[in-house]
Amino acid sequence: MEEVDKGASERITVRRMPERARYERSGIDAILDEGLLAHVGMVTPHGPVVIPMLYARDGGVLYLHGSAASRLLREGRGVQLCVTVSIIDGLVVARSLAHHSMNYRSVVVMGEASPIEDFDEKSRALDILSEHVIPGRVEATRPHQEKEVKGTLVLSMSIDEASAKVRTGPPIDEEEDYLLDTWAGVIPLGIDVGEPIADPRLVSGTPVPEHITEWQR
Repeated sequence: MEEVDKGASERITVRRMPERARYERSGIDAILDEGLLAHVGMVTPHGPVVIPMLYARDGGVLYLHGSAASRLLREGRGVQLCVTVSIIDGLVVARSLAHHSMNYRSVVVMGEASPIEDFDEKSRALDILSEHVIPGRVEATRPHQEKEVKGTLVLSMSIDEASAKVRTGPPIDEEEDYLLDTWAGVIPLGIDVGEPIADPRLVSGTPVPEHITEWQR
C-alpha cells in the first residue's frame, strides 16, 4: 500500500489522539475524493487568512480553484499553505456533556502551491475540478472560453505531506456513567440531496440529465 512519507515532515504528524491518525495514501485519497470544500490557510504580510476553495485530486496533485483576483494569486507564490478537508459523519451523543463528540474524517495537506499558467493545462485542471464536484458534467457542457480560463485561478499542490484523522463509533463515557438511564448513541449525518430545480430560462423540453438526477455523495 502506498504511503505518504511521514518522515518528510513532522508537521503532518497527528499528536492529539494519535490512534485516530491515518497516513496511508489510499485512506487520504478516499477522503479527498469524497469531500467538496477545502479551507486553505496561509500567513500574509497582513496576518493569517483562511479561504474556502473548491478542490480536486488528480493522482498525487491537489488542484485548488478560485478567482484570478484571489489573494492566493497575489501573495501565495512561494508561501506555505495548509489545506484542510473535513467530512462530518455523525453527532456522538454521550451520557455526559464532556464526552459528546463527532464522527468525522479529515485530511490536512501542507506545502507550497503554484498557479497554473499554461492554457491547456489549466483547462484540463478545470475539467478535473468540475468532474470532482459533478461527475459527467464536462461532457454535457460547451468547451471553456479563453476569457473564462484566464479569469480563473487554479493552484497546483503536491500531496506529499498529508495526514488524515478519523473518529468512528459510539460515545466513550466514564465507566460509572454506563449505568445511567441517559440515552447515548450517534445521530448520523450526510448530504441530503433534493430534487433538482430547473433554471427558469431553461429551453422548453430540456430533460434533466442522469448525472444530475443521480448525483450523490
